[in-house]
Amino acid sequence: MSDKKFPFPKWEDNNSQLQIDSKHWKSAIVWLWLSSLVVILDQITKIWVSAILELHQTITVLPFFDLRLLHNPGAAWSILATAGGWQRWFLSLLAILVSGVIVAWLSRLQRQQYWLAGALALILGGALGNVIDRIIYGYVIDFIDIYYNGWHWPAFNIADSAISVGAVMLLIDVMRK
Repeated sequence: MSDKKFPFPKWEDNNSQLQIDSKHWKSAIVWLWLSSLVVILDQITKIWVSAILELHQTITVLPFFDLRLLHNPGAAWSILATAGGWQRWFLSLLAILVSGVIVAWLSRLQRQQYWLAGALALILGGALGNVIDRIIYGYVIDFIDIYYNGWHWPAFNIADSAISVGAVMLLIDVMRK
């Protein structure tokens, strides 16, 4: 495998220093502001909702939208929610590993790949927002409840929204090629 295709920086044996192509890392850093914004908005909204609502309490905002405080110890749609506790650390480690891969991927993008970079930055911010909850609380705070008649979409948060939008953007990017 050539160094140009390998998405990670490499260690140089001669002086044990990590050699980083500054052009690529600068392109990644440009997009980390978006990831940071997602994390900040996600954490602020979770703190706010946790301060104004009790667990399972609901405030109707619109006829199809409630604020409802929920704690999700599992993954998306509460998968693994009753797994006994090991999922907290497994999902946290997985999110941290994926985040590292995304940062490395971002570092390899060209500046003109803004659509892909935006998608990855949104996914990164969402993953980090939820991993913060998992590490601190042992669960992810969800509070956005969208519904129609009696049918409720699984509750979610700002981080989940960023991950979903980023994933759709990735799909669009793949289909454009």
